[in-house]
Amino acid sequence: MPLHPDAPYWLALEAVPGLGPDALRRLFDAFPSVTDICGARPAQLAPLVGDKLAAGIAAATAPEAGLDWLAAPENHLITWNDPTYPASLRDLAGAPAWLYVKGDPEWLARPMLAMVGSRNATPQGLRDARAFAEALSEAGLTIVSGLALGIDAAAHEGGLAGLASSVAVVGTGLDRVYPARNRELAHRLAAGGAIVSEFPIGTPPKRGHFPRRNRLISGLSLGVLVVEAALKSGSLITARLAGEQGRDVFAIPGSIHSPLSKGCHYLIKQGAKLVESANDVLEELGRRLPAANPAVTAAATPDELLDALAGGPLSSDQLGDRLGLTVETLSVRLLEAEMAGQVARMPGGLYQRLY
Repeated sequence: MPLHPDAPYWLALEAVPGLGPDALRRLFDAFPSVTDICGARPAQLAPLVGDKLAAGIAAATAPEAGLDWLAAPENHLITWNDPTYPASLRDLAGAPAWLYVKGDPEWLARPMLAMVGSRNATPQGLRDARAFAEALSEAGLTIVSGLALGIDAAAHEGGLAGLASSVAVVGTGLDRVYPARNRELAHRLAAGGAIVSEFPIGTPPKRGHFPRRNRLISGLSLGVLVVEAALKSGSLITARLAGEQGRDVFAIPGSIHSPLSKGCHYLIKQGAKLVESANDVLEELGRRLPAANPAVTAAATPDELLDALAGGPLSSDQLGDRLGLTVETLSVRLLEAEMAGQVARMPGGLYQRLY
């Protein structure tokens, strides 16, 4: 699509140091358009934003890097006066005046659920994140996360495998991928979902950017599901932000002996909804899981799964070996069995037949 004629003016405003959302709102209350703001004299701007910002606006030009990036058809700049700007963000305090989007911006209008957790996740945590994300995506919830290693990446994988795909919110400019190990995942997100940032093209990863990213992850979403998290974790920051923004907070419990369960247990004690299956999330949000996928059911019938557990609890790895299933197929089948009350997940990643 051709470059929007207002884009250079928005990029010019973005290049003004210290020009934040509050100052921009004052400017838009006084001027009818972004072109009028950029064409105003410093004397007209100063009463609204002060002499320093007024001089910066009057002298601002659009960075070439941003213009070059926007020339690609899959790259977009969405501003708060654009009808495609996410409605869920409009009323948030400090909502960004613009969002860079790589991929399809229409995903930002879908119902979303955030999934976050540890970068150093356990194998079971990764399996849970992917399976929950796929089931929730199949039910129509676009999965939002932060493209980090561990739970974030597993959640994106599961979301992409479902119908409603996945959106990544990142703390860098969209001309780079951080961490680099997720480059291939980022390409698939851009092709089948979207990647979002409020940071200018060329922005490197910085520690202070990630709390800002987290507020957008929760702000875009109906709720936040924490899969695994230590007590001192960025995931708990995202959960706190979600609560402040009026979003639902969900947490998956785990072993009392695992440090990565302590953050989830803390959230549950603070009032987060304890989640044992994807349906727990969907019921809280007023949705239901779709009918079982026939291909999945054919690959492992309920009786075959229950027969495999007849001799006692098994891990998902052991079940996969016995049934000849991939991790993805088995995870979906186990979720269905849990929701039917046939199987329970036990501490240590074991599954037990209930009858």
